[in-house]
Amino acid sequence: MIAFIRFADSLSAWFGKAFAWLIIVMAVGTGYEVFVRYVLNDPTAWALDVSFIMYGALFMMGGAYTLSRGGHVRGDFLYRLLQPRTQATIDFVLYIVFFFPGVTALIFAGWKYAARSWSYGEVSAASPAGVPIYQFKTIIVAAGLLLFVQGIAQLMRCIIAMRTNVWIEAPEDVFETEDLLMREANKAEKDHLS
Repeated sequence: MIAFIRFADSLSAWFGKAFAWLIIVMAVGTGYEVFVRYVLNDPTAWALDVSFIMYGALFMMGGAYTLSRGGHVRGDFLYRLLQPRTQATIDFVLYIVFFFPGVTALIFAGWKYAARSWSYGEVSAASPAGVPIYQFKTIIVAAGLLLFVQGIAQLMRCIIAMRTNVWIEAPEDVFETEDLLMREANKAEKDHLS
């Protein structure tokens, strides 16, 4: 089970980090649009569509990564006070009852939308530029599949926590700048005192 959990965490992290680069594309595209619109007085017909598409792709493909790192919002004012075994039991039931049916519906509905979109080469109806969007509808299916794989890993985490009363955490790979600065300051202080 642990090998599958690590595989799913790595897969989710790879896709999440790869799609995180869309932030750069969005920033450059928006910056370009602002420049040509307000400096050159020549707005583009495609910038808004591209920013929506990039944000949607980033949001969808980052979901499994966020799930693997426990980053989704939860109302845990009582949950956090419970033992890991009890938390795992609650999570296990909620994954079976809500998560997997929802993600399965996402995959099947996404497949239908993507197949239809590819069949006629769908373009954005919201802009005069006719930005193609059929390839981005495929992201709905891909995101659903990634969530499904990560959900299986989360179920395995629950099973292990129900048995051992200890959660298996995902490896930390992203740190707050403030935390890194505090670690460096503490290390420098220890080195100075030595």
